[in-house]
Amino acid sequence: MTTRQEQMAREFVAQAPEPRFTALSEEAEVEIPDALGNLIRQVLRTIAEGGSVTLKTLPQELSTTVAAAELGVSRPTLMRMIRDGEIPAHKVGTHHRLNLSDVVEFRRVQLQRQRAAFDELRQIEDDLDVE
Repeated sequence: MTTRQEQMAREFVAQAPEPRFTALSEEAEVEIPDALGNLIRQVLRTIAEGGSVTLKTLPQELSTTVAAAELGVSRPTLMRMIRDGEIPAHKVGTHHRLNLSDVVEFRRVQLQRQRAAFDELRQIEDDLDVE
């Protein structure tokens, strides 16, 4: 991102922290759904804070190699997780495949657990500091 783009994003976020977005065409003005508007807001906030944004596309059905990379685990670890029923998968011929939605949901739950564990550790530390 250029400094100018960061500045434009900061100005936009400051002027309209919760804007409604519309798309304009020659024929009509269409209001952008809230879910997509929230994504746009998050991108603008990230840019305004000097962060970077990366977009990628994934198919609806993932190989175990791609799914493992998305989850940040090794392929053998993912295969164990599939075998143990921790994450759903199905076979195509002799190969396992995972639905993108299952991988995204598993990652979301995993992050929630990590945040909860971190919060618990922080609370324990705070309790120890008080005494």
